[in-house]
Amino acid sequence: MKNKLASLWEILLVSTKLGLTSFGGPIAHLGYFRDEYVIKRKWMDEDSYAQLVALCQFIPGPASSQVGIGIGMVRAGWLGGIISFIGFTFPSVLALILFALTLQSFNQFDLGWIQGLKIVAVAVVAQAVMGMAKNLAPDFPRKTITLLAVVTAVLWQTTMTQILIIIIAGIIGFFVYKNVTEHKETSLHVPVSKKFALLSLVMFFAILVLLPIINQIFTAEWITVFDRFYRSGALVFGGGHVVLPLLEMEFVPSGFLSEEAFLAGYGAAQAVPGPLFTFAAYLGTIINGWQGGLLATFAIFLPAFLLIAGTLPFWQQISKNKNMKAALYGVNAAVVGILIAALYDPIWTSTIHTAADFSLAAILFFMLNYWKLPPWIVVVTGAAAGALMHML
Repeated sequence: MKNKLASLWEILLVSTKLGLTSFGGPIAHLGYFRDEYVIKRKWMDEDSYAQLVALCQFIPGPASSQVGIGIGMVRAGWLGGIISFIGFTFPSVLALILFALTLQSFNQFDLGWIQGLKIVAVAVVAQAVMGMAKNLAPDFPRKTITLLAVVTAVLWQTTMTQILIIIIAGIIGFFVYKNVTEHKETSLHVPVSKKFALLSLVMFFAILVLLPIINQIFTAEWITVFDRFYRSGALVFGGGHVVLPLLEMEFVPSGFLSEEAFLAGYGAAQAVPGPLFTFAAYLGTIINGWQGGLLATFAIFLPAFLLIAGTLPFWQQISKNKNMKAALYGVNAAVVGILIAALYDPIWTSTIHTAADFSLAAILFFMLNYWKLPPWIVVVTGAAAGALMHML
């Protein structure tokens, strides 16, 4: 019992630190997670982490948050997943609720330091891509799979593209590596029962189907809000950057808040650390105070927890299969390609506009990758430099 509590406390401390320092959006978060959980703490190995990332890319919801929940589950069961989620999510939820409550007197952000934080994301993702490519695409066939994934993901940016890339890469991996003998065992052992996993999947689909019916019967505002946030979290592939325009369609035309209020919160969500899905906390607070912010946060993240809890316990059994291992060679290489594509678009294309932007990104990358400075120093440097460039 004492060891269990110590493990949960450690998860809370580490995930909260990440929640306070992980700027840059979903893809950047994967870089921070890899550095903290795989490189520094060795809670799982590189292959297991790549498999977890691939699973979370394959299912709907906020991929980086689901990876964080999954790591917590691997470490300490379903309760560890909840603790990991709370630690990573609470700082940005609190920041966005406070921002929404003070919107009347604090209604815009200095775009310079936001730009600096976006440049930090470029450096973080570049570092993550380099590290993962070295381990997960070491030979010619996997390098080729990575290249094909990059080209496909960049040229065809649809919600189904990532899923198709992973499926096709798995098929290629099966045929290329089916005769390769691999003695290394994955450390992705999940202390969650399959009964709990099945119950989570049943709850996910039951809520998704029943909420619109309940909303039609009772027509209460809080049920309507819960339904819209839950559906947004349940049906979106690609993470926070994709869900933001969907939330705009759900809440602005229907009059829950104005376009100006939505855009002010959009800027705040880009500037705070942690998952972009916490933008729901801002929207819920604008709609119905801090209680609405907490309700919206719970509603939009509930599908993510139910899906990862429902699929992760079966992942170890699947990954032990020899044919599945061969497929995972291809899948892991494709994940690297998807990350490279995300580094280009939306991160690079929306961030690097001038020679000064590129120079700052190069400096921040060296600070992370070669000078080995702590991420918080890199974040502060990026924000300050961005603000300075904006004033010049």
